[in-house]
Amino acid sequence: MGEKLVVIGQGYVGLPLAMRAVEAGFDVVGIDLDEWRVKRLNAAESYVEDIGDDVLAAAHDSGRYRAAVDYAEAEGFDVCVITVPTPLSEGAPDLRHIASAGQAIAPHLRRGATVILESTTYPGTTEEYLRPILEEGSGLRAPEDFFLGYSPERIDPGNPRWRLENTPKVVSGLDAASLARTADFYGAVVEQVVPVSSLQVAELCKLLENTFRHVNIALVNELSIFAQQLGIDVWEAIEAASTKPFGYMRFTPGPGVGGHCLPIDPSYLSWKVKRSLGHSFRFVELANDVNDHMPEHVVHRLTLALNQRFKPVKGSRLLLLGLAYKKNTGDCRESPAIEVARELSKLGAEVRAADPYVDLGLLPAGIEIAEASYHELARADAVVVLTDHDCFDYDLVQRAAGFVFDTRNRCRGFNVELL
Repeated sequence: MGEKLVVIGQGYVGLPLAMRAVEAGFDVVGIDLDEWRVKRLNAAESYVEDIGDDVLAAAHDSGRYRAAVDYAEAEGFDVCVITVPTPLSEGAPDLRHIASAGQAIAPHLRRGATVILESTTYPGTTEEYLRPILEEGSGLRAPEDFFLGYSPERIDPGNPRWRLENTPKVVSGLDAASLARTADFYGAVVEQVVPVSSLQVAELCKLLENTFRHVNIALVNELSIFAQQLGIDVWEAIEAASTKPFGYMRFTPGPGVGGHCLPIDPSYLSWKVKRSLGHSFRFVELANDVNDHMPEHVVHRLTLALNQRFKPVKGSRLLLLGLAYKKNTGDCRESPAIEVARELSKLGAEVRAADPYVDLGLLPAGIEIAEASYHELARADAVVVLTDHDCFDYDLVQRAAGFVFDTRNRCRGFNVELL
């Protein structure tokens, strides 16, 4: 028998980790409070794009994986990894899922075991927030009795090149022994671990990565607004700048930012700076302002474009391509495309949307699902590209549609207007 691993949370972070750990020889229990998820997992039916049903079936066939709702299944674990959501609540970090996971796993914590947090959060959370919860619920102390680590998740859904196993993994620990235990665990499931000196450094590392993306996306989003007003093709400028082999990293405009990370994680950093130091993190606040208003800008630009074609938004038949926050995934958490759809519907448009990945039950009321067929494209007063899934036939879009408003630079032609 291998070491027993418990992964709390079987979403887009926890499930790939569980599957990879099974491959590495761990006996894995995946705990999730969603009974529907657990039922599907134990039937070898995946709801995460990066994990196929065949991978789940192989994990079950190995006898080293099972999903459970009951924390009693965690008894006797060697390593526990917590991969639960960390949303915002009225602009402040909401750590209730971390607290709940810590309280539930603590009674099953034994001497010599290791607990690792992967959820994105502000510096100090693992030591100052999770540690006391684990100690109170178990009667043990860290690092004397058990080991405590933090390793930020770096899952990129839909990315075929960079997967869990070949993406370098930052690891940290409460003390040297905790760091060693955390590094040993991840060393068994990924190709490269990157040890850092403290839990706080690892927690800040994750926020730095996402804030970097957030700020740079805001930069090109605002640049696209001004470039359009100046009559300059921002996409051509970006292509030209991308030829520079040093000192430049490519970012592209879009209808906003979505997913769990960019709309939320930089605000964790801003909150921590404000709370601990009394200062505003101006870059984050500016980026939030720009990116939060991009769906509104998209609706405004589309309204102007329709007006120029003697069509009011109200009563127009609109076909939206893509509702997920990023291409080739079904993740529509905080998706700007959903916000665009909602606002257009409020303005009286007849909104139809095509997205083969997104769960239809997550769509706003009044949005009708359609296929990106020639018939649907041709009937639309405007086709709006919001999420550039590779499965869409963009040549067909340009041929069939009378007018295309493209926020992702996938179409070019006389009938196409770019963001």
